[in-house]
Amino acid sequence: MRLQANHHNTLVLSIDQGTTSSRALVFAAASEIVASARQAFRQYYPNDGWVEHDPEDIWKTTLGTCKQAIASGQAYGRIAAVGITNQRETTLIWDKQTGKPVYNAIVWQDRRTAEFCANLQQSGIEKEVTAKTGLLLDSYFSATKINWILDNVPGARKKAEAGRLAFGTVDAFLIWRLTNGRCHLTDATNASRTLLFNIHTNQWDDDLLRLFDVPRALLPEVKNCADDFGATDKSVLGFALPIRAAAGDQQAALVGQACFTPGMLKSTYGTGCFMIMNTGSKPIHSANKLLTTIGYRLNDTITYALEGSIFNAGTSIQWLRDGIGVLKGVEEIERHLQQSPSNNSVYLVPAFTGLGAPHWNPNARGLITGLTRDTDASDLVRAAVESVCYQTGDLVDAMLGDSGLNLAEMRVDGGMSVNHWMLQFLADITQTRICKPVITETTAVGAAYLAGLQIGLFESVSDISTSWRRQAVFENTMKAEIRDQYLSGWRKAVERCLI
Repeated sequence: MRLQANHHNTLVLSIDQGTTSSRALVFAAASEIVASARQAFRQYYPNDGWVEHDPEDIWKTTLGTCKQAIASGQAYGRIAAVGITNQRETTLIWDKQTGKPVYNAIVWQDRRTAEFCANLQQSGIEKEVTAKTGLLLDSYFSATKINWILDNVPGARKKAEAGRLAFGTVDAFLIWRLTNGRCHLTDATNASRTLLFNIHTNQWDDDLLRLFDVPRALLPEVKNCADDFGATDKSVLGFALPIRAAAGDQQAALVGQACFTPGMLKSTYGTGCFMIMNTGSKPIHSANKLLTTIGYRLNDTITYALEGSIFNAGTSIQWLRDGIGVLKGVEEIERHLQQSPSNNSVYLVPAFTGLGAPHWNPNARGLITGLTRDTDASDLVRAAVESVCYQTGDLVDAMLGDSGLNLAEMRVDGGMSVNHWMLQFLADITQTRICKPVITETTAVGAAYLAGLQIGLFESVSDISTSWRRQAVFENTMKAEIRDQYLSGWRKAVERCLI
């Protein structure tokens, strides 16, 4: 990392606004954590399949954690820039005059517009939408959420058409509030998750705006991930700070893992699993229902990515603990794994909410195969942990098949990456080197890296790469015949699940 001498003590504030909590971290030279703060906030479920947040909760917890982190890091007057990363697709619309939201934030998980999407699919328009956006017609993305708010909040559509309302994903809402309404901006990664942004022309698309009945006057200006997003108003934090980066959380993690070469990928293991592979300067259309998306945009140049989602990773462990009481706590997992020298042909397919990529079967349901009178708790725990690795393998196969790229290594993060048994099994099943970084706060560090790039802490992305450091590496050690046996059992279990 080639830093000028006066940059070694430079601090960057990273705002990491997530689905269940808001966090703020202060980084020194964009890579060492000086201070952090976290505040959870309430989830609202007004109807079956609906998920909402109170925008004021998002704002209060973001502001509160920023003040807390700045104070605990003794960082007043020392922060050179702010970077923002956020839960993607979550949709807010607010009044430009008052800054007040017209409705709660509709969260990415929300399914209220599923029927609207199904109707559009039946009209045969999905292929055209996918060609422009790289996405599927799904209520996951922002466009149908915007449409719902405009059609269901009295007077909202009329105000939107008159240019009195603003739409934003969470990053844009925070930038508006932080700048006291002076800046209505988003970045290319968040724009690419709305179903309204053409990832080839790099612009909001008139055909898509007509399809989803979204007035152009609602939309923010789209900037690079490292760019000038204005400055915080003095009334907000007590002093002005330049906002110099924004990126959606999974793309920020791609940057945080320094995946800057085509074929590099990161895999985040939380409740589910999000995998993103850098595919370079050309978008790759997926034959496996992976998403084609913008990985990052720097200096007006797009780097594209393929993204796949596993719906259930950590939830399998939660189910063993909270659902059927096999585990008292996650600290017991390692003991169970050590007691199981083989999987005894027991497989868990965790299709609790259907199967994600590459199957995309929402009607699939979970099952366990291979049960005998000898099956015990350790077999079930091992089957749950193994299932995460098998699903990852399916995703890797799909990505390599779509891209034709070679995979040198997989960089992992998220809560489940603390389990080294899992990471070793992952290396064995995927026949890939698995690398765990020293800094596992990859979304937050990605936002800090981008802000650091914009203010000159880093000369280039290759400088960021030299700053990324491995904590642990796992290499494939499994014999081919054993791997084939495991994978054969998994594939048979999935086939039964899909019937």
